[in-house]
Amino acid sequence: MTVKKVKNTPQGSVKKRGVYLLPNVLTTFGLFAGFFAIILATKGQYADAAIAIFVAMLFDGLDGRVARLTNTQSSFGEQYDSMADMLSFCVAPALLVYFWQFSDLGKIGWLGAFVYTAAGALRLARFNTQIGVEDKRYFQGLPSPAAAALVAGMVWTKQSIGVTEYDQYLTLVSWIILVGAGVLMVSNIRYYSFKEINLKGRASFKLLLIATLIIIVTTLWPSAILFVFFLAYAVSGLIMTMVEVRKKRQMKKRAKNA
Repeated sequence: MTVKKVKNTPQGSVKKRGVYLLPNVLTTFGLFAGFFAIILATKGQYADAAIAIFVAMLFDGLDGRVARLTNTQSSFGEQYDSMADMLSFCVAPALLVYFWQFSDLGKIGWLGAFVYTAAGALRLARFNTQIGVEDKRYFQGLPSPAAAALVAGMVWTKQSIGVTEYDQYLTLVSWIILVGAGVLMVSNIRYYSFKEINLKGRASFKLLLIATLIIIVTTLWPSAILFVFFLAYAVSGLIMTMVEVRKKRQMKKRAKNA
């Protein structure tokens, strides 16, 4: 009779089972908000659906920050967050605009919604493969939450304004913005990440006053201000790219003339 030797595994090498509760609960709240946005869109409550997407965006920003502050980051949390982002920032905005404007367009309508959804999925997959490698100062391509905020802000703003004489162009403009946001997500255009901003450090009193003023102004007409902000953010990457291309051309011309 042979007795097998059992290796004693060090106590520190045993993997702990289970998941961190707090950050994953916040991710679940964001997932629910994205799911609820789809439900609201199917019922024709488009403004409320757009607000739900912004709520999902809020929880998406909280879960990662809470995980870093409490030292509860995990690979499970990263993957779960990515799955929640897929629903909240890829599927929900596409379906929202589809039910809002595209349901009577036939193939052109659902193809536009699918292009945005597929682009968002590709954007998330690329981001996951670049974790720990990418330049933290910039995002490669428009981030999916920003793209979702652009689309949701458009819907929310139009619902707040009501009927106008330009509504005949609304479907075309909506299609261009939705597909354009999808293209920007999978592009190589760089966008500032704002990760270098130190919220823990001390700041001047004037900066606090400016932040307070921004909050007050935003509460007056949140839909339009959020839409304009994320539209400007989407355009900022294009402007930055054009400036960089122009600088490279000027450097090449100087090199040739030298």
